[in-house]
Amino acid sequence: MAIHHQIAIIGAGTAGITVAAQLRRKDSALDIVIIDPADKHYYQPAWTLVGAGTYKMEATERDMADLIPDGVKWMQDAVTEILPDTNTLKLQSGEDVTYDYLVACPGIQIDRDGIEGLAEVLDKNEVCSNYTDPEYTWEVLQNFKGGTAIFTQPATAIKCGGAPQKIMYLADEYFRRQGLRDKTHISFITPGSVIFGVEPFKSTLMEIVDRKDLELRFFHKLIRVDGPNKRAVFEITNHVDDPEKLYHNRKDLPGLEMLSDNTVSIPYDMMHLAPPQSAPDFVKRSKIAHQDGPSKGWIDVNPYSLQHNQYPNVFALGDAAALPTAKTGAAVRKQAPVLVENLLHVMHKDGQIEEGYHGYSSCPLVTGYGKMLLAEFNYDGERDSDPAISRFVDTSKEQWSMWILKKYGLPFMYWNLMLKGRA
Repeated sequence: MAIHHQIAIIGAGTAGITVAAQLRRKDSALDIVIIDPADKHYYQPAWTLVGAGTYKMEATERDMADLIPDGVKWMQDAVTEILPDTNTLKLQSGEDVTYDYLVACPGIQIDRDGIEGLAEVLDKNEVCSNYTDPEYTWEVLQNFKGGTAIFTQPATAIKCGGAPQKIMYLADEYFRRQGLRDKTHISFITPGSVIFGVEPFKSTLMEIVDRKDLELRFFHKLIRVDGPNKRAVFEITNHVDDPEKLYHNRKDLPGLEMLSDNTVSIPYDMMHLAPPQSAPDFVKRSKIAHQDGPSKGWIDVNPYSLQHNQYPNVFALGDAAALPTAKTGAAVRKQAPVLVENLLHVMHKDGQIEEGYHGYSSCPLVTGYGKMLLAEFNYDGERDSDPAISRFVDTSKEQWSMWILKKYGLPFMYWNLMLKGRA
């Protein structure tokens, strides 16, 4: 016999706990269950700092049991199937959970097999990622003695799109402190066309790139990692004959080999990458996901109300939702109150659905030890900076105050306000 709850929340990450806490603050009588198998919860935005040796990994970790809001049931189990036509969730344990309303926020999965050869070398052999093991990133930086350092990202959507370049800026400064920079080539290699899409942050970052003398390679998609020979193979997806669009601060990388007109093999002494990422498999298989098109596999919701486009009793937010904005905790902070209000409107059958989320997200772009700019933007790709902060500081420029916010202010707000439904 199935277990029934009024509201089922898939995922006890940032989104799931925040929504549950806000719902309980609105109505303590609500019957809510959160389903998540993890026994630990991590503040992942600090993993960039862990990877640069300026934050302790253990400070990013809490016991999940201590974070579940009072009055909310936690089923430490994994969802394996979503059946929205019968309001049913199938769990790994064999149990079924039925619901009146569903909030789907299972997060995003790392696809280690998404690039040929990656699974065999990731988190060892000088191939590191702050997305998977930031402590190993710090180990790699400490052991680096010079050579070619590659920083790259996949063609898929990823959590915190700025993270692959943040660690590059920190690594550059660390190498300078160690007296290694003059014998090091640093290259940021991306399948995208720009380093950042929103002004004035893009211009500031390009100034930093020039100041640090970093090479940028655009339209380069990582397709293979040759671990034994420590080479990364990239497909050049566009503008093969137009160096102006392909390179910035182009360098003669030692050992670079053109395998074809649009395929290049680059040797590395260390490589940091964001691995390919996608919605969890059980989401991709379900009817709540887009079945085709550019958003295939991501949860099909109205981008402004966060209500499902086919199932009105289903809502989604966070990384697995098909929202055309950056996948960050800051986005969840703005999404959660909109979703909560709209879910309560649906429950009360008052017909009031507010399209109140306009794509806000932010990316705290660490550009060195003690330096950060805070890029905030919306669906229109426009700057959307907090007016209270912007009144006192230009967040589009490197600021020590923004570094303090990143290292101390934001973690405090996360643990003590956001996850308790207060921010």
